[in-house]
Amino acid sequence: MSGHRLQDALEMLKSTRVRMTPQRHAILEFLFESMTHPTADDIYKALEGRFPNMSVATVYNNLRVFKEAGIVRELTYGDSSSRFDSVTSDHYHVICKECGKIVDFHYPGLDEVETLAEHVTGFKVLNHRMEIYGICPDCQNKNKQH
Repeated sequence: MSGHRLQDALEMLKSTRVRMTPQRHAILEFLFESMTHPTADDIYKALEGRFPNMSVATVYNNLRVFKEAGIVRELTYGDSSSRFDSVTSDHYHVICKECGKIVDFHYPGLDEVETLAEHVTGFKVLNHRMEIYGICPDCQNKNKQH
């Protein structure tokens, strides 16, 4: 599954004439395989062993290129560091208030919200986002131990 989406992203990049370097490929691959919405720093740490001459700035620059190409989304949720998500179908985020972990949550039924909003307000709706906040299982366990 993730391989297929990665291929789609690579095809999209080709059409925007972004040159595919080994670093870029590795960053994309990491993003598509990672379910945790990593920060640029997470990506850098995960890949620095394979690319000793890669800097955090390189990671940021590449993420910006991917963002402009529309294959990566930047998620900013009030905390200091942006997290990055590979753009796939519509999904929502459940966010832990304690550790900041973000987990995807699919609920196709919510697509009707846009139709309803258009109908009620006369707006032309472009997109929507929903965030759900809570405490993740790991943090719940930590809290129980104290």
